[in-house]
Amino acid sequence: YCLAVEKLLQLEIPPRAQWTRVMLTELSRLNSHLVWLGTHALDIGAMSMFFYCFREREDLLRILEMVSGQRMMGSYIRIGGISMDLPRGWQNAVGKFIRQFPSRVDQYESLLNSNPIWTHRTQGVGYMALDDMLDLGITGPMIRAAGLSMDARKNEPYSSYDKFNFEACVETSNDVWGRYRVRMREMRESAKIITQALEGMPEGPFQADAPHVVLPDREKMKTQMEALIYHFKIVTEGFRVPAGEVYQVVESPRGEIAYYVNSDGTAKPMRVHMRTPSFGNLQGLPKLLENTLIADSIAALGSMDFVLGDTDR
Repeated sequence: YCLAVEKLLQLEIPPRAQWTRVMLTELSRLNSHLVWLGTHALDIGAMSMFFYCFREREDLLRILEMVSGQRMMGSYIRIGGISMDLPRGWQNAVGKFIRQFPSRVDQYESLLNSNPIWTHRTQGVGYMALDDMLDLGITGPMIRAAGLSMDARKNEPYSSYDKFNFEACVETSNDVWGRYRVRMREMRESAKIITQALEGMPEGPFQADAPHVVLPDREKMKTQMEALIYHFKIVTEGFRVPAGEVYQVVESPRGEIAYYVNSDGTAKPMRVHMRTPSFGNLQGLPKLLENTLIADSIAALGSMDFVLGDTDR
């Protein structure tokens, strides 16, 4: 939503804010994939994986809490940049985690890749034709595991993703195993992106120079009348967005999440519509379960990695 409104406002977001957004969204992608892997493996019978994945997830949540003040659902990314600059010591916390994380992914794969129960329960299970996926609007790891290289970070770069070196992970088996392989590879690619952000984080401001949109610095608000007026007007009235419409897509851990925003030039949008990945992906469940054993339905279902709150309309 922030990216969509920023397009309408034609805001120039500082590089530091964009790189910080990328780093935090990739940390969140790791967090999401770890929850998926731990619970998915638990459903199939690999109980140890749940504990391993939540071990790393706890370290990630501590980093997110350090940066935004909240372990989950933080409102750190704001229209115009980020709510506050990165805290003191963030380099040490992120660096310590990301240096050891690839070896942890090695542990996961050593436990699962050659496990005959895991391979038997995932390979050739939960097949869905690529044409059916396209018809139903399925995106994310589901469609990349079917051989289609469709990743918004690559196809429609946003928030400076074009400045980072990484690959869109694609498999061709189009089954539970392929979706597992895509997400495992994506965790390694996310680690690469986070490392690049850690090593090359730009200096400079973390919010756009837009006093009519971004709340002024607290100290300025206390000492400058103009800043106090802007603060009062933004808090009480909001800010006006030029008339127009925009559609902005980002690549969430589960697929494409997008916002359509239509403005009539006032401080409130005339129309906002969200396109969430779980809503589209879950529509493929009947096709996914065709000719599937009841015993394999949990593995097929879990490979979608949907969130029911994400499907609610």
